[in-house]
Amino acid sequence: MGGRFILLLFLLSHFQVKGPGIGLLGNSKGGELGLAISSFLKGITAAVIINGSVAVVGASIHYKDETLPPVGIMKERIKMTKDGIMDVVEALKSPLEDQKSFIPLERSDTTFLFLVGQDDHNWKSEFYANEASKRLQAHGKEKPQIICYPEAGHYIEPPYWPLCRAAHHVLVGGPIVYGGEPRAHAMAQLDVWEQLQTFFHKHLGGKS
Repeated sequence: MGGRFILLLFLLSHFQVKGPGIGLLGNSKGGELGLAISSFLKGITAAVIINGSVAVVGASIHYKDETLPPVGIMKERIKMTKDGIMDVVEALKSPLEDQKSFIPLERSDTTFLFLVGQDDHNWKSEFYANEASKRLQAHGKEKPQIICYPEAGHYIEPPYWPLCRAAHHVLVGGPIVYGGEPRAHAMAQLDVWEQLQTFFHKHLGGKS
């Protein structure tokens, strides 16, 4: 996290950054890191998390004298599709079981927007967003906005990007299914693009 702290200081001091805070946008693993950065570092005013995990996945996160270990993986729960592609959506242990892996987002003063593809097969993004909301509220924090998109998959990228329905996953060591139906996913891309811009304009002091 040290390098990210230096990057944050650079952004806060940049002449094109209005300040006093900045916004983060993270998709997938980037969403997980966005939650971690918002939890450990100050100066993050707003963060948009697109299908991010509330638990650390794959490798530990270190900040000063703290270490968050990765959530456990249950390989026996990986399924195969009829096309021979792995479906890993049930493979990660619940962050409620591996509490040490749960990112301590209750420390954050960031305002969050969670954007969720309900056909995400990489991990349970809707469940994660709801658990993040519960944890924030349990600690007296503002209830985050959660917007769900039926039949949208894992990688909700900018409008008109092709749907990434399946691809090689480095951690898994082979191709996995990411989910999503083409039309619904394309419509989600359009709305997500509008929603995140509106959110950042509202919370970062710009004009919509």
